[in-house]
Amino acid sequence: MTNQVNLLNISIDNITMLELLEKLKFGGVVFTPNVDHLVKLQENQEFYSVYQEADYIVCDSQILMYISRFLGTPIQEKISGSDLFPAFYMYYRNNHAIKIFLLGGFQETANQAKEKINSKAGRNIIIDTYSPPFGFENDEQECQKIIELINHSSATVLAIGVGAPKQELWIHKNKHQLTNVKIFLAIGATINFETGNVKRSPRWMSKIGLEWLYRLISEPHRLWKRYLVDDLPFFWLVLKQKFSVYHNPWSQVKQYK
Repeated sequence: MTNQVNLLNISIDNITMLELLEKLKFGGVVFTPNVDHLVKLQENQEFYSVYQEADYIVCDSQILMYISRFLGTPIQEKISGSDLFPAFYMYYRNNHAIKIFLLGGFQETANQAKEKINSKAGRNIIIDTYSPPFGFENDEQECQKIIELINHSSATVLAIGVGAPKQELWIHKNKHQLTNVKIFLAIGATINFETGNVKRSPRWMSKIGLEWLYRLISEPHRLWKRYLVDDLPFFWLVLKQKFSVYHNPWSQVKQYK
């Protein structure tokens, strides 16, 4: 089985959850692409360039699993951010070198997640949290405050859930200032799922690739345009790849790596 699977203009690491968890003891940046990421990667040159610096790019979507089979290069396991994060903190719950800073969530959500996760892990594996204000990524003073909070906490892991491409761009721009952090996890809405305030889809819907439908029904005003308009070109692009006529729009772009 191939070590990487090419989907449009990214290469997805074809590894299992357990393999990824074991590799992360050496550090690394983890991105978890879904259909929406793949569409944004066709349109946003900066997002594409930042994506190339990830140490691990793993499949976040059952739909991408189906597509990989359609293209003849099956991905062996879906590793969504919302599955990876709880697997990560439980796998490392007895490793006291793993200290996680949670960045994201709504208001008190991150603190609620911290309490629940620490209770499940049996120790204070989440050592600090911060829910940044809207537009924080464009405020240098706010970003510097966040960097200082993370460094002061002595965290060795940053789990950031502020949505794509914001979270990936923030990691790229600021990771070199985070003196103790060795592991960077871009985890989307996972912080909200951890509290139970935002419900994940039933497991059967996730398993067959209908998690997007559950989220659309749960948050129609926020998500209808993403799922029903913005992401539709993905399927045309996949057909182009199937017939070897897809062209990476950023193939000549200099990488950050």
